[in-house]
Amino acid sequence: MKAILMNAPGAPEVLTPADVPMPDLAGAFDVRVKLHAAGVNPIDTKVRKANMYYPDRLPSILGCDGAGVVEAVGSSVTRVRAGDEVFFFNNGLGGAPGNYAEYAVVHEDYLALKPGNLSMVEAAAVPLALITAWEALIKRGNLKGSQIALIHAGAGGVGHIAIQLARYLKARVATTISSEEKAAFVQSLGAELAIDYRENDFVDTALEWTEGLGVNLALDTVGGETFCKSFSAIRLYGRVVSLLSTVCDAKQLNTARLRNLSIGYVQMTAPLYFGLHSARVVQTGILEQGARLLEQGILKIHVSRTLPLTEAAEAHRLIEAGHTLGKIVLKIV
Repeated sequence: MKAILMNAPGAPEVLTPADVPMPDLAGAFDVRVKLHAAGVNPIDTKVRKANMYYPDRLPSILGCDGAGVVEAVGSSVTRVRAGDEVFFFNNGLGGAPGNYAEYAVVHEDYLALKPGNLSMVEAAAVPLALITAWEALIKRGNLKGSQIALIHAGAGGVGHIAIQLARYLKARVATTISSEEKAAFVQSLGAELAIDYRENDFVDTALEWTEGLGVNLALDTVGGETFCKSFSAIRLYGRVVSLLSTVCDAKQLNTARLRNLSIGYVQMTAPLYFGLHSARVVQTGILEQGARLLEQGILKIHVSRTLPLTEAAEAHRLIEAGHTLGKIVLKIV
């Protein structure tokens, strides 16, 4: 089958097309999926550059997000059958083969039926972004109706799903953006306040918008100074959830302490990396709940660019350049 191999860590050029053997069904609960599309995420570019999870396993096939059609099933599989259209989050961290390929083998418990109103390309863009936003806002952030959320980089892959999910929870949303195009985009998703961080201090703007109280929850998808500054934009006993690891100075940390803030982290790849089957089943449940919201039109996925599988390196360049609206997807079929 055709696949994109990472033969060594490095620049996007290390991603090269190759012919590799078709994956076998190794276990009774395995399912072979003929992939139609693979989502591209920032984690893919980080693994490509550093190969930090499985440094001794090269070459590898990246790509955590996939969508396709069930082709074959193991002897004990009951959740899906041949011909089912599915989408999923699985592998792609440099260990077991990921989804930059024509076929993938996935345990049946990690597959969800594709929303009927989504194309394969759209479905492949969903899993990591949806699960991350869900875990951040609901699991860690405990966001409730009538509360106020500040979502950084709201036009991005996770951010644009998080805005819609927050609105579904009946929370009010402010978000940071960097262009008029992105401002219009996030407002179309339900954000009440779009803060252009190039021209305005997001802390001052958020405090003014909340009459000095601050937001209940900040979702940090950017890291660095954005994370540390967010403490000052959150009301007492509020919460901040980050997708990244950032070191803040003592003064900033003291702001968080004085405000009695709760600080949480989301690394949705942890269950995959540590082999936590039950936690991965919970993530599949999030996909299934999200599928219903997508079919009802409550959530929408925005794909800004679709590229052929052979242009995986270009997809990585676009991700690393930043400023992308929504998601980038590789079309395989």
